[in-house]
Amino acid sequence: MNVSEVMARYLKAAGIRHLFGYPGDPSVEFLEGCRREGMEFVLARREGTAGLMAEAYGMLTGRPGVALSTLGPGSTNLVNSVANALLDRTPMIAISGQIDTKRLPTFTHQVIDHNALFGPISKYATTITPDTVGHVLRKAHRVAMAPRPGPVHISTPADVVGAVAKDAEIRLPPTTGSQFGAASFSATDKTITAEISKARRPVILFGISAMQSDAGPAITALAEHIGAAIVSSPMAKGTVSEDHPLFAGTLDMACNQIVWSFLKDADMILAVGFDAVELIKPWTVETPVIHIDTVPNTDQIYAADIEIVGPLSGILDGLRSSLTEQPGYSAGDVSRHMETLFNAFEDGRVSGRMNPSDVIRVAMAVAPEDAIVTTDVGSHKLLVGLGWRPTAPRRVLMTNGLSSMGFSLPAAITAKMLNPDREVICFTGDGGLAMVQGELRLASAMKLGIKVVVFLDNSLNRIELKQMARQYKSIGTVIEPVATVPLAESMGCHGIEVETEQALADALASKNGTTPLIIGAHIDPAQYLAQF
Repeated sequence: MNVSEVMARYLKAAGIRHLFGYPGDPSVEFLEGCRREGMEFVLARREGTAGLMAEAYGMLTGRPGVALSTLGPGSTNLVNSVANALLDRTPMIAISGQIDTKRLPTFTHQVIDHNALFGPISKYATTITPDTVGHVLRKAHRVAMAPRPGPVHISTPADVVGAVAKDAEIRLPPTTGSQFGAASFSATDKTITAEISKARRPVILFGISAMQSDAGPAITALAEHIGAAIVSSPMAKGTVSEDHPLFAGTLDMACNQIVWSFLKDADMILAVGFDAVELIKPWTVETPVIHIDTVPNTDQIYAADIEIVGPLSGILDGLRSSLTEQPGYSAGDVSRHMETLFNAFEDGRVSGRMNPSDVIRVAMAVAPEDAIVTTDVGSHKLLVGLGWRPTAPRRVLMTNGLSSMGFSLPAAITAKMLNPDREVICFTGDGGLAMVQGELRLASAMKLGIKVVVFLDNSLNRIELKQMARQYKSIGTVIEPVATVPLAESMGCHGIEVETEQALADALASKNGTTPLIIGAHIDPAQYLAQF
């Protein structure tokens, strides 16, 4: 077998069936190896969006998404999505072609040092050789999956990809640690349970690791046992059902001051798999924190006098068995807080116009319960983060670590490709769509009947709001009006523009089959000012 064949067989053995990328000369052998293994290659319209598709693959499957680029500008175009995966804690294997090894020391045309380029934004960056291909793939796979998950980068020189592999063993590493239950947690330090027992207003704040560890049932059980209110980080939405009577909102999204005030009123916070990379506002809460995660609290964004590190469900079940039931928050306490929160969600509505919160509310009412929603970066993301109430994890996809604009459309393509029988709704702004609109043609070519809702306000609203706060004139924020219908038609999609809630509801309820539907929603952005 040659090196490319080993790489393709390894990825297939790891359960990976799709690759996303934009190939070049050094990719030919690898693409052929993947074809022979029956893997599907998705040709994105540029390397950056290919990487975002691969990131969404990692979010949805828990396996590394694979992104492929060529050398030079291909690899530099991939940088943003690799960094996105790093800060979104998503497993990814990024592969970039390179010129042949004998020319690397002296040749300069299109030559970038990949290890130096990707080293700072990946967990592992290396160059593959015929002598190391099996070892490198095993290591890359394990490193990408290890807590906290993230991207790795492999450089593949042109004279290596077709060479005979001297290290061809396909041997997958274990990608999850051993679990332990309540029985093995019986030796828990009594001071921990004593501290939790004293709490009368405990809050469980959970995040990305909790979602990735499927710790939702354990979080819910512990919360019910000790009367803890439950707050989610944005990327972990759905890990605990937001219809649960103890659910108290999503941190750092719309109306965030209300959720922060709720946290400040708590007398104990159990940070369960919470990753500070998602914090938009600084941590100012002085409430005691117990850090419970698969990794230590090395960030020290919040001080935690107590840390419990290990498999989350086992830890939480062990805590529950060690604690007596206690009252804590009542369902009524949380219900009143949530009423305040959702009343604020509707603040600032402009009568007679379609408001941003109307778009979310209408879409929630129309969409099936198992719909997958992707959201771009911008003011509308903060509304989706609060207003969309999933009942299961991985039904809301967003980037909230690096927070790159242009994420939602590539993510929606991946989501629909992996879930063809489920409704996929992509929320994006006119600014975000402008960055990636070429991928509409890919969605059409692949017959992916996604529904793309574009918030049309002709501005970069988040920047405009900051300029207003400083009493500056708005500059550099105008997005020229998007003619949604002709744009959609030019990309092989259906298009419609709406200005009312009813028209939006009708469009979202329509059957578009395998043809993407682009809905230009004309909104009044004035409401944003009241919510942020």
